[in-house]
Amino acid sequence: MRWSNSLSTRPSLEAAVKEVVEKSLKSLGTSTADLGLVFISSAFTSEYSRLMPLLKEHLPETIIIGCSGGGIVGMNDEWKPEEIEQQTAISLSLAHLPEVAIKAFHISAEELPDLDSSPDRWCNLIGVPTVDEPQFIIFADSFSARINDLLQGLDYAYPNSSKVGGLTSSGINGQNAGLFCENSLYQEGAIGVSLSGKIILETIVAQGCRPIGQPYRVTEGERNIVLKLEELVRSDQILSDGVKQSPLEALQKLVQNLDVKDRKLAENSLFVGIVRDEFKENLEQGDFLIRNLIGVDPKAGAIAIGDRVRTGQRIQFHLRDAHTSAEDLEILLQRYQKEVGLEVTATNNATALMFSCLGRGEVLYGKPNFDSRLFSSYLNIPISGFFCNGEIGPVGGSTFLHGYTSVFAICRQPS
Repeated sequence: MRWSNSLSTRPSLEAAVKEVVEKSLKSLGTSTADLGLVFISSAFTSEYSRLMPLLKEHLPETIIIGCSGGGIVGMNDEWKPEEIEQQTAISLSLAHLPEVAIKAFHISAEELPDLDSSPDRWCNLIGVPTVDEPQFIIFADSFSARINDLLQGLDYAYPNSSKVGGLTSSGINGQNAGLFCENSLYQEGAIGVSLSGKIILETIVAQGCRPIGQPYRVTEGERNIVLKLEELVRSDQILSDGVKQSPLEALQKLVQNLDVKDRKLAENSLFVGIVRDEFKENLEQGDFLIRNLIGVDPKAGAIAIGDRVRTGQRIQFHLRDAHTSAEDLEILLQRYQKEVGLEVTATNNATALMFSCLGRGEVLYGKPNFDSRLFSSYLNIPISGFFCNGEIGPVGGSTFLHGYTSVFAICRQPS
């Protein structure tokens, strides 16, 4: 297995495509590639229809998928990742994947089976049997794809498969987004590729938040409204039930106990984390699905969050800022490197894909290339990707659509 990536910021589409193809093929060390992943900035919106014909002219036998983004990630000539935001850019990753079966697909919202359909319906839609245990890279339109239904269906049909990706973005100017699959340009639905065989796809989902206070159990809720909470008090590493109270009461007590800096941060950067592994007692960063705190009802003492809640779920309030986002990603990178044992030494026997929220990048950190350079300081492999309107990645064994997150997918050979 070999991977390569090249990044071009040339304003001419023909010149940019020629540059990334030539450099990527040279780095790959072969004249052919089995898979191509292309990411193109919204500055090329008017030329989206020309992208795949130009790529296929150079790479006629390569299976290629990709999408547009408000920012593009790729490797520069000095083997360093760059995040090109709101400027002309194309990033192309090529892969030589022996003993890996590759299947590209496009799915419209109308084609999705009912959520109570059998796994076979979903397997027939993708064209890959469950027994193959494929890994999925998925890109989707922000508005028309019914992405949550798609992810739920894929989890049902392929429970042991990783699914990563993102929703197309078009930057600050609101141009149309593009989905590219083989010879076609789509502006609706979802496209993707399944990879089966001798390949591992591992994920790091950095949601950029840190928990504050104690966890709570929802004792009363309706749809996305939390009506009553029960504080879970930790004693000798055991969680025990505490006082039942309204969410607003719990939040007021929590904020009062924060230091001045965190109290200020809670005014506009407060989120709710939902625990997704109900059997895990010792909760860590990464065990929560982070959702927006949408509103508060002072009269009822209730809160509304950006997801459905159910009685018995555990939640915990979270804060987010640039320092926390950096710390969260570094903790997860350290954990991954310790578990997997990959060396930092530069190699193209693996690759990383980065799907990052438009709200991160230079807007969050005040300087460019932060997430990608931090990643490469731990895993120095080719990296590519784009800035999304929503990021796809797993938490607690299920796949979700995230916001304000950086999802990294590491593709490598089995040991």
